[in-house]
Amino acid sequence: AGTVWTASAHIITAIIGSGVLSLAWGIAQLGWIAGPATLLLFSSITYYTSRLLSDCYRHHSTGKRNYTYMEAVNAYLGRRMEWACGIVQCVMLCGATIGYAITASISMVAIRKSDCLHKRGHAASCKFSTNLYLVGMGVAEVVVSQIPNFHKLAWLSVLAAIMSFLYASIGLGLAVARVASGTWGKGETSSSLTGVEANGMDKIWRMCTAIGDMAFACSYSAILIEIQDTLRSTPAENKVMKKASGVAVSVSTVFYLLCGCFGYAAFGNRAPGNMLSASGFYEPFWLIDLANVCIVIHLVGAFQVTAQPVFMRFEAWASNKWPDSEFVTKEYRIRLPAAIFGGKSAPAGFTVNPLRLVGRTALVTAATVVAMAVPFFNDVLALLGAVSYWPLTVYFPVEMHIAQSKLIRRSSGGGGRRRPPANWIGLQLLNLVCLVVAIAAACGAIRGLSHSLLAYKPFMFEQ
Repeated sequence: AGTVWTASAHIITAIIGSGVLSLAWGIAQLGWIAGPATLLLFSSITYYTSRLLSDCYRHHSTGKRNYTYMEAVNAYLGRRMEWACGIVQCVMLCGATIGYAITASISMVAIRKSDCLHKRGHAASCKFSTNLYLVGMGVAEVVVSQIPNFHKLAWLSVLAAIMSFLYASIGLGLAVARVASGTWGKGETSSSLTGVEANGMDKIWRMCTAIGDMAFACSYSAILIEIQDTLRSTPAENKVMKKASGVAVSVSTVFYLLCGCFGYAAFGNRAPGNMLSASGFYEPFWLIDLANVCIVIHLVGAFQVTAQPVFMRFEAWASNKWPDSEFVTKEYRIRLPAAIFGGKSAPAGFTVNPLRLVGRTALVTAATVVAMAVPFFNDVLALLGAVSYWPLTVYFPVEMHIAQSKLIRRSSGGGGRRRPPANWIGLQLLNLVCLVVAIAAACGAIRGLSHSLLAYKPFMFEQ
């Protein structure tokens, strides 16, 4: 049974991931005013709508639990909206696993590059492909994905949260050290209120991509209901979840502002897309290596936290469709030979389900292949943020709250005509503004991806 602290750890693991590494670049595109303001705005919207969503875990009249995000949507908005939500949620969760795989592989390459530059000098040509490391990441995730009852491994989420704090703190500390050295704000590291200077349309596209990156950094609604389902029933789950969301969003926002602002102050308008891995810091090399090791450990856990709802949904669908199939339902016990344990009696072993083995392996493999095809950090994150933030973080929570509260029925004008109340108008305005922002961010991300693909040769293991 989970508590406010385990729920906070799960949320922080989901939030403080790939997104924190791109914030210096994002603020560089938007400038000192719009950058932090945009980040605060997204965090505030996320926290507000997460409170609305947490009230949808139990049906307001029957008290029936909704164990997943899709069940909550079905309970309040109907079957069609449940299907729409399911499609968007799966796209977002699968896309997030791709983003985590890309980021982890970049960090692995950064460790090798850091050692190369330390030995041969910062002017040396140390270029390595991420593909070999993506394959290694995929193999590791296939193994971890076979663990049954993954939801009981709260320690993995806590470990991942600790790793995220550690590497974010290292990045922040290095940025603060560079700012304190007095070399910032001059020449190549100059910054401005309006951000990077570029021609008209290029500036707009960059700003849209930065907005998408920030939206992705603040997203976790897709797994909120699943996390809430791990909480004990007393005190009330929605109250505990609201506290957990408050803790997690507050902590992550402070980290984001510090990392983004100090990163921009340290690098100025030349801020790299990935502060710890893309031409950012080089020394002390051992500390850079430690930070990137922490990133890899964190993202192995975050990958699984994000992928588990997809696994479970697929397996539940297969169980309902083929309930009598041994391939789908039967568990095979694997006993390890006693020789492995020096002749002593072996443990009881573990169970393997054919569907779990084949299905999860296929899903992880697909994510790995896509990551190898489009390993573009900032643009992929921006596209994920654009696609997922508005429907999952804003639209569905707002519409479920309206249905739950019956806002339209509460207000009527003269002549018996119903007049929408002010809070309904405000919620729909929030919906509309976030939709427009999401469309703009998606356009910026697609434009960036198209430009990057022109010069990229996929599936090459040498550079």
